[in-house]
Amino acid sequence: MRDASPPNLHISRHPLVAHKLSILRDVSTEPKKFRELVRELTWLLGYEAMADLAPRAKQVETPLEVTDGAELEPRVGLVPVLRAGLGMVDAMLELVPTAEVWHIGLYRDERTLKPVEYYNKLPDAATVQICLILDPMLATGGSAAATVDILKAWGAVRIKQVSLIAAPEGVATLSGAHPDVDIHVAAIDRALNERGYIVPGLGDAGDRQFGTFAGPGSEPGHGPDPETVEVVRRLQRDLTS
Repeated sequence: MRDASPPNLHISRHPLVAHKLSILRDVSTEPKKFRELVRELTWLLGYEAMADLAPRAKQVETPLEVTDGAELEPRVGLVPVLRAGLGMVDAMLELVPTAEVWHIGLYRDERTLKPVEYYNKLPDAATVQICLILDPMLATGGSAAATVDILKAWGAVRIKQVSLIAAPEGVATLSGAHPDVDIHVAAIDRALNERGYIVPGLGDAGDRQFGTFAGPGSEPGHGPDPETVEVVRRLQRDLTS
């Protein structure tokens, strides 16, 4: 994968990223710790993703004298893809407190694996010079490509994707549809399984952040224990009887 990587793909080589990602993947990592790690990894990846933003010269008065300084020139927009992307927002706002935050809601149809838009609160016209799409998982790439389509139609000129892990299929889909979008990730995993989940992956990032699960058929690594499954099934039977 490295040899065939598209030029817009940026995989972090920082040892802290590798260390924190390993803990994030661990099935025993509880939601509170998982959220903390998502935030820390986002901070590190966001730092790398914004390394090429152009600063503007500015004079700064220190306690001793006036000196040359800099301030961020382009207005930055953060676009977390609901709901898993919400856990990445605070870290990015720590880096860029003046950033605007706009939410886009997409879900993946479990039968077609295609993205379906259900929420979009973008203003009438683009108000920022660069948009960072925040989504922990770049799996099939369909949701990412659809989000970029929405942002470009909105008027966004420069767009970056920031994800924790990605599948080769997702990178290929997004790069093929939008080669001008830089992709910043902590790691590229092996592949997608038959259900469209990244393997080895880390489970469902939204479920693991918020302590929820997708039902008895959840992917191993983020689903409920057998006792919880039985309780859910009993409740479902009661509701439908």
